[in-house]
Amino acid sequence: MSPFYLARGASKLVRRITSETSVELKILSDKWRLLLAGLIFQYIHGLAAHGVHYLHRPGPTLQDLGFMILPELGKERGYISETLFTFVFLTFVLWTFHPFILQTKRFYTVLIWRRVLAFLCASQFLRIITFYATQLPGPNYHCREGSPLARLPPPQNAAEVFLINFPTGVIYGCGDLIFSSHMIFTLVFVITYQKYGSIRFCKMLAWCIAVAQSLLIICSRKHYSVDVVVAWYTVNLVVFFVDKKLTELPDRSVGSTSVLPVSARDKDTKLKEENTRLLNGNSMDSADRRPRTQMNGKQIENESHVDSETVKT
Repeated sequence: MSPFYLARGASKLVRRITSETSVELKILSDKWRLLLAGLIFQYIHGLAAHGVHYLHRPGPTLQDLGFMILPELGKERGYISETLFTFVFLTFVLWTFHPFILQTKRFYTVLIWRRVLAFLCASQFLRIITFYATQLPGPNYHCREGSPLARLPPPQNAAEVFLINFPTGVIYGCGDLIFSSHMIFTLVFVITYQKYGSIRFCKMLAWCIAVAQSLLIICSRKHYSVDVVVAWYTVNLVVFFVDKKLTELPDRSVGSTSVLPVSARDKDTKLKEENTRLLNGNSMDSADRRPRTQMNGKQIENESHVDSETVKT
């Protein structure tokens, strides 16, 4: 490929990214509140998960059907489930930003993330209530009796709590079991792609990955089976009911731009045009006008309609 075509393609890509960024910023300026609230709640969820670790008391691992059936990956292979989750997370994020690069677009990135954050926050709110209601002894290796991370000493100051002891407090948490946070993210991402994605094979693959993620979480003993099972039906129900309350996303494939915020100048211009049409005695939209044909000095609404007196056999 010649340098000319490479430069031409790069120029088109830059223009596409610039144009899309301008559109998304306009939407963000009008829709930022729910996005900000969703991001703040992610911190609140992390703070709650860290707080329950202070209440955690290690004990014997509970009897679990999944532990009986599925093989144990072991401490040295626990990274497998985390690797798969990281793949799911990154691919979903990249997919939501594809309108900046690809020419075919079905949604606005800002609006899809408002929806995703609404699903996540509703599910995480229920999760916080659940794991604070009952603390189970953690099945993970660092949460078992004898591990120095199984119990947290009382915090020495407020900063220790509010900073969540990052990153150790995030990676080696205990007590926040029912229901699985990994499955919340995975299922919300898969359900969202199921609705707004366009490749059928990827949709089927996404559901298979969600099932594999569930099994790997149990095999790595990061959660009990009940944590995964409850996540499956809770997240699906949450998405079902929250989705009904939210405004449906406009389909960009049909050229819809109704979601873009209208400036005050545009509103005034549109209002003046409407007033002008009313003063001229024509309140119809130009798109609603039907073609008229003049016959015998008369205007008729439809070409197929002809006065019977003008037609002679």
